Amino acid sequence: MAKLSYERPVIQKLNTGSMNKFGTRTEYAPVSHIEGVAVKEIIAEYGSPVFVISEPQIRKNYQNAVRAFKTRYPKVQFAWSYKTNYLNAVCKVFHQEGAWAEVVSIFEYKKALGNGVPGNKIIFNGPDKSEEDLTIAIENKSLIHIDHFDELYMLIEVVQKLKQKASVAIRVNMDTGVYPMWDRFGFNYENGQAWNAINKIMSHPELELNGLHCHIGTYMLTASAYATAAWKLCDLAVNVKAKWNKPIQYLDLGGGFASANTLKGSYLQGPDIIPSMEDYAEAISSTILNFGFKQNELPTLFLETGRALIDDAGYLLGSVIATKRLSDGRRATIMDFGVNLLFTAFWYNHKISPAQEFSHHTEDMVVYGPLCMNIDCIRESVNLPLLSKGDQVVVHKVGAYNMTQWMQFIQMRPNVVMIDGQNKVHLIRHKESLDTMLQYEHLPQHLEKFEL
Repeated sequence: MAKLSYERPVIQKLNTGSMNKFGTRTEYAPVSHIEGVAVKEIIAEYGSPVFVISEPQIRKNYQNAVRAFKTRYPKVQFAWSYKTNYLNAVCKVFHQEGAWAEVVSIFEYKKALGNGVPGNKIIFNGPDKSEEDLTIAIENKSLIHIDHFDELYMLIEVVQKLKQKASVAIRVNMDTGVYPMWDRFGFNYENGQAWNAINKIMSHPELELNGLHCHIGTYMLTASAYATAAWKLCDLAVNVKAKWNKPIQYLDLGGGFASANTLKGSYLQGPDIIPSMEDYAEAISSTILNFGFKQNELPTLFLETGRALIDDAGYLLGSVIATKRLSDGRRATIMDFGVNLLFTAFWYNHKISPAQEFSHHTEDMVVYGPLCMNIDCIRESVNLPLLSKGDQVVVHKVGAYNMTQWMQFIQMRPNVVMIDGQNKVHLIRHKESLDTMLQYEHLPQHLEKFEL
């Protein structure tokens, strides 16, 4: 019989925390396997912590999204948002499924080219494009989405110098009823700035205005905001046709669809409040179809969905390194991963599951990371079974942004593995080492020797 772990008795101040309609407690079940592979086997081979990506879940998410839109609208093209997760193995899964590439930097642009994406199927967004970047995009016949007037003027100079045409769109920001407005990027619809940019583009024959683009926000909890955005892009498209006799070929509604994570401070759990992919699809497609385009001039709908397609395909496996009591009596559990790896812990109350059987005793606790900084907190308050040193956990829905925004701070970044449809585990990014850190350092000769 296995020896039971001992937990010394304590007097604890009762604190129910904030309630919702489901009460204050959440029942937990152990998560011992991911896609049929044992969590403990993954940790034994690849170390702790380790990120795990489910290839079958990515494909399922993508196919469901495509089905939701293509059953409602005849011309749809998804483009994978590289900034959400630009590990090559992840990007290749989306490209195999038919997604183009959407990038916001020359680094991501070159990554997409290296992944075999044709230049004319790369959407180049973002406010920071140099003359050299634009030249590469023009020569590869990519879709350039202009963010501001300075970029527009620079692009005009580049195309005139190259004596080549460029396929362009403008990014439009607008009031969709969601605040604060994302008006930092693009040209404003309400004050006429977007229409002014369109007229400038149309006056230059070297630029082919083929699309209109917006990205109205992130983790959008109302599908109706996309209906408003689609209506305003359609309005611009119809006016372009009326004044310049130029049909707009595509409308790009960007990304921002919510994943099933729970935002900090949310009254209800994420899955209970987020719109479904069908909700987003219905709002966007109905607006465009009802606007009055001629059948032969119906624009293609582009979507740059990231978070909603990858979040629930990602897991972070880790281990307990210590438990303790804080001065106010609260239990604290310290993990071997922190906000250096789990950047989205600043936004979400991530679900954490034990990876092994546990006692029926639970307690509200703080979950910390191992970093020597006070903000390294994974969950400020969460009810979990009593975990002990060496126990392992699974953090859910971490596929978006954590592997692009992670930090090399105090600890080095870990292995990332992908589980395929045959339950085979593949290493897709090797963990960092001291050599990784030192390879870019250069030591001046006069600092090589010292005596202590």
